[in-house]
Amino acid sequence: MRARRSGPREENVMISTSIIKFTNQIFPKVVHPFNLQNQGTETYAQWQYRKGRDTIRFFLEARTAEEMFQGKQVLDMGCGAAGKSLYYCSLGAEKVTGVEIVAHYEQEANALAEELGFADKFEFICASAFELPFPDNSFDTIIMNDFMEHVSDPARTLKEALRLIRPTGAIYINFPPYYHPTGAHLSDVINMPWVHLFFTERMLVEAYKELVKGLPDERERLELRISRDENGREYFGYINKMTLKKFKKILAELNIKPAYWREVPLRGWMAPLAKTPGIKEMFVKMGVCIIQKQ
Repeated sequence: MRARRSGPREENVMISTSIIKFTNQIFPKVVHPFNLQNQGTETYAQWQYRKGRDTIRFFLEARTAEEMFQGKQVLDMGCGAAGKSLYYCSLGAEKVTGVEIVAHYEQEANALAEELGFADKFEFICASAFELPFPDNSFDTIIMNDFMEHVSDPARTLKEALRLIRPTGAIYINFPPYYHPTGAHLSDVINMPWVHLFFTERMLVEAYKELVKGLPDERERLELRISRDENGREYFGYINKMTLKKFKKILAELNIKPAYWREVPLRGWMAPLAKTPGIKEMFVKMGVCIIQKQ
């Protein structure tokens, strides 16, 4: 019996995987919490807590940390392992509720809450951001840090946030646009910047599967990143390919006028590029938005 020969598409995928492996030797590694956890350096929750200040620094031109958290009821949407939620506790929040759909983060989150002495101020809820079990006007602060690019229905999520925020409260959103150098969210194993501009999604899916093979958390990474559509095609369901243009369109459709909007360039000297039509989204580090009830 003859061995099945690879077709052109399969050969292209194999070639692209080899190229990506080669570029990993050229481009420096990005420090990633999944890898730090595998190395035993720190857990994902500990990394989030240590980087907590970074999750709010883009808002500090418009609000103080005290205004955001002191004595507030806080909802952290897409909290992950909730290290950042616990950082908000440390800033004086009355209570922080972390919402996350990945159930296995709960144990890690609660363990760190106990360790830091915030167990009485923190609650982890595994739920969809579309339909949360809270009455209207429940929170003073809702924060969506690196979340808007992941949620499957951004408009529905924003509507739910508006339902939950109090009239005097604010919703804080920041996200890297899809055309950011690491906008593919594969930098745990792929070092090449803008890799998603050079390879198809199918090529990247196969390369990612190959590169995580044998890692202690291989199964968890694949389950987190890769989904299947109704035809069985694998794709990266972990991201929604959110761009600044798409986000602004959603705001307009919902008749939301941000109280604050900022597009942060990758580097200060890249500011002109981050304002140039056609290429700007490649050079914006973060879209930053504050919404208040109108």
